[in-house]
Amino acid sequence: MKNIILLTLFFFSLCISNSFISQTSDFKNVELLYSQKHYKMVYRRANRMLDKPDYDFSLTPSFYKSLSIFQLSQNTHWLKKHPLLLEEAREIYLKVQNSNEGLRLIKTHLTELMYLKSDLQIWLDELKNNEKTDLYNSSALTLKGLFDKIPNIDKESEIKNSKQNKIEPGPITSKKRKEIIEFAKKQIGICYAPSGIDCKGFDCSGFTCYVMNEFGVILPRRAADQEKNSKIIPQKNAKTADLIFFDNGSGISHVGIIISNTKESLQMIHSSSSKGIIITEINKSEYWKTRIHSFGSYLED
Repeated sequence: MKNIILLTLFFFSLCISNSFISQTSDFKNVELLYSQKHYKMVYRRANRMLDKPDYDFSLTPSFYKSLSIFQLSQNTHWLKKHPLLLEEAREIYLKVQNSNEGLRLIKTHLTELMYLKSDLQIWLDELKNNEKTDLYNSSALTLKGLFDKIPNIDKESEIKNSKQNKIEPGPITSKKRKEIIEFAKKQIGICYAPSGIDCKGFDCSGFTCYVMNEFGVILPRRAADQEKNSKIIPQKNAKTADLIFFDNGSGISHVGIIISNTKESLQMIHSSSSKGIIITEINKSEYWKTRIHSFGSYLED
């Protein structure tokens, strides 16, 4: 009888162990899918896990459900089909944030949250620039305060404008391009401002408009339109004072002016939502490097 009980306990513990291993594997798969930007798959898998009592011991499914909704909501068409989910994501994230396990999750996945925070800020700015006032107001209100304690990105990739960190711009092919970069650098330190178009503060496309307009080059106001109306060129042909465009998964979301494009360095000057006008080494920033969409030019030489 004793042996039967021991054998039963053994198989019971084995089942629990196998179940735990399977659940841990599911969590890792969701994390991998999120890192690969498969947000719809993350959303579906998180929902399936939340429907099973076996996963109730962990907040991981809830955490990734909220993150996937935040990412998917940046697609206007998806958000129109699911108008209530952004508010649901806020409630889920607050639940995670207000628990000890949730705080450990946030600490462990701080990098993903830093990227998400930046993506959402850029998205809100695009809504404001496109005069989608109602959607901007409702979304900004829903997201207000959620990520205030999450650090901003790009600290390690920012290049200080000092003698110790001399910027090597690469070959300048014309006097005009050189003058454009010199003028752009004079704006370093000006703060970021949503919809900003002058020295009181710039957003990303407001900065490129301001700089290029100084030299008689008129750009569309929106980053997406700047990309659409530019002459698209391969990276190897991009020169100093050409533009570089970024996509966060929902379309063109950011633009900068190229300062250097060599084998060793790809640098841009741009309006960062966290630091204003700065120079960034793109290849040293996982955030910017993985979001490069295209290169465009408005200059003839």
